[in-house]
Amino acid sequence: MKVARFYAPGDIRIEDSPEPTAGPGEVKIRVRNCSTCGTDLKISRFGHPNIRPPRVIGHEIAGEVVEVGDGVEGWAAGDRVQVIAAIPDGTCEECRRGHLTVCENQLSMGYNFEGGFAEYMVVPREVLAVDGLNRIPDGLGFDEASVAEPLACVLNGQELARVGEGQDVVVIGAGPIGCLHVRLARARGAARVFLVDLNAERLKLSADRVQPDATVAAEDTDPVEAIKELTGGRGVDVAIVAAASGAAQQQALQMVAREGVVSFFGGLPKDNPIVQVDSNLVHYRELTIVGANGSSPAHNKEALRLMASGEVPVADLITHRLGLDDVQKGLDAIASGEAIKVTIEP
Repeated sequence: MKVARFYAPGDIRIEDSPEPTAGPGEVKIRVRNCSTCGTDLKISRFGHPNIRPPRVIGHEIAGEVVEVGDGVEGWAAGDRVQVIAAIPDGTCEECRRGHLTVCENQLSMGYNFEGGFAEYMVVPREVLAVDGLNRIPDGLGFDEASVAEPLACVLNGQELARVGEGQDVVVIGAGPIGCLHVRLARARGAARVFLVDLNAERLKLSADRVQPDATVAAEDTDPVEAIKELTGGRGVDVAIVAAASGAAQQQALQMVAREGVVSFFGGLPKDNPIVQVDSNLVHYRELTIVGANGSSPAHNKEALRLMASGEVPVADLITHRLGLDDVQKGLDAIASGEAIKVTIEP
């Protein structure tokens, strides 16, 4: 079978590889779609401390069951499935407290296990042990189901940020995650949703699809002043920073109203993770700053439901559909900003 295997930064090879078989407690699937994200781009350029090359990468996975290992119940050949990316152990102290997204022993598909940029792959027993293999609802395509994982992360972030009815929300970052944040905020009852990005072309590409109430091109406009003007000087209830930008995180603190919430959704480069916070602003305005890290198996199930119900449509966010030979081309499209969501169809 064909795979896309990461060897080193700048070195992803399309190779032939022996087709795997499902061992005890495992399920083998035919990968139908594995979508790409900014993390895949970072891995391709810089590697990742949790990846020991060579490794088949790709973690936004949807496919069809072709083989069920000994001891596995409830699954059969032909079942359409989506696979979680972040795998909690289910037994550590955080997991026992229900904090599965911050499991101290978390593993990941495409990092610790072979990923989805392959024609076939094995879903490890660790995924099945935490109920992380999900049935794709009828009427939902494999391509859409592969977007359940990033939507699950967005869902976790908005739950932590308490996005809800009647709120004004600003999303900073108009990539695929930002688009999903706009759509989910609407589904959760937000009154108005604003979208900000430095890249005017990407902002227009995304805004044409998700239709925010207003956009702010931060390259030539002060985004803080623009958001204040849009809200009559009050600021937004929630500011979500869906970009790896310390400057954007600092600006978000200036955008929120009293008792507002700022979500640091996007992580910062590990060599420059420190931002300045006006502590008095947080103190006197009773602001809340929250992080967001991945998703739980339950978030993935809810993401599939939201897509299947039409509450959060995603098909139109997939701008590029490429074969396995073109994984690098897909990553380049992400880097250039010409793509919203790229999906690989092995």
